[in-house]
Amino acid sequence: MEIVWQTPANPPERNDYIFRNGIRYVKPYYFEFISHAKNRWAGKTIVDLFADEFKGRPRDYYVSAVKSGRIQVDGRIVPASYVVQPSQKISHFLHRHEPPVKALEVLVLQEEADVLTICKPASVPVHPCGQYRKNTVVGILQAEHDLAPLFPIHRLDRLVSGLLILARSASKADLFRQQIESGMVQKQYIAKVIGVFPEAEQVVDVNVNYNAQEGRSTTEVGGVCGSGDVPLKGKTACTKFRRISTDGTHSIVLCQPISGRTHQIRVHLRYTGHPIANDMLYLSELVTDESAEGLRTYRDAFKSDDSLQFNFSPNCSGESEENSKEVFSIDPMCTNCPDLAPKGYNGDEEGLWLHCVRYTGPDWVYECPYPDWAVPI
Repeated sequence: MEIVWQTPANPPERNDYIFRNGIRYVKPYYFEFISHAKNRWAGKTIVDLFADEFKGRPRDYYVSAVKSGRIQVDGRIVPASYVVQPSQKISHFLHRHEPPVKALEVLVLQEEADVLTICKPASVPVHPCGQYRKNTVVGILQAEHDLAPLFPIHRLDRLVSGLLILARSASKADLFRQQIESGMVQKQYIAKVIGVFPEAEQVVDVNVNYNAQEGRSTTEVGGVCGSGDVPLKGKTACTKFRRISTDGTHSIVLCQPISGRTHQIRVHLRYTGHPIANDMLYLSELVTDESAEGLRTYRDAFKSDDSLQFNFSPNCSGESEENSKEVFSIDPMCTNCPDLAPKGYNGDEEGLWLHCVRYTGPDWVYECPYPDWAVPI
């Protein structure tokens, strides 16, 4: 079989996807990863470099990959003992398995000449990053709607759903970003939190410190452990919260972030004592008695898919599952074959009860429908 190597220049196509049991998979494909040797890589053998820096595969795999030419330096096959120099081009040709996502529809809300708005489903990242390339909002829109190029003008975390605005030109994207950076844009989200959220508006104005290594944020007030003598490491952050409704166990809360820090809404809600009811990253071990029933209710709901069903999207993929029996190429060197998903991913990850509903600019407003879990309670 002749191997066709893909690069970022190869666009996603509709038949790149396989749907099984409500999960969207990407057919594994051959791909060239390109990087340039960092200074700290210099002096290492090519095998040591990969074994030390990319621990997702065993050392024996990297030895075989170098010997077979699946790993090359400056376009050349090198011996396993080859010592890497700074700035050299390193290519890794591999059988790429992307993590699966929920097979929820990427719903186009509004299509204008220079702007596209969509309802982003939870579990799908916005743009190519890490192991995700085709299983992204941008990739799916290109494959299924022939919409490209697209320029996302704001972020939504992978597990967050709701309004996503994409410019259709770089110049329009720059205009949006200038308005956001100058404070001319208001953002609104809704969240389902544990407990009875206070009726009066709550303003949380505490620093947020994101730890990239741990993948989570913390709040800081007056220095570490409350000591004003210790300098704050986090960035200033402010979020306004207003209760929409409550049933005594959960509350639906309108969230308006004034700044835009990583996990800001999630960690600020936790700071109020009312974390998002299915946010396992920030749910406190020490929930209040008032919140305990809500936490138990959430754990029951976490076992079902109901939390991800949107009232405007009953049929998420628009595809039958006939292609679930399609075969894909099995690569003898691949450490993930014969599975569709890479090791450690099953696609059964629940979305957060956090949803972007509205962005308002100087002369424009874009909105997104509420999901079922956010119907006032």
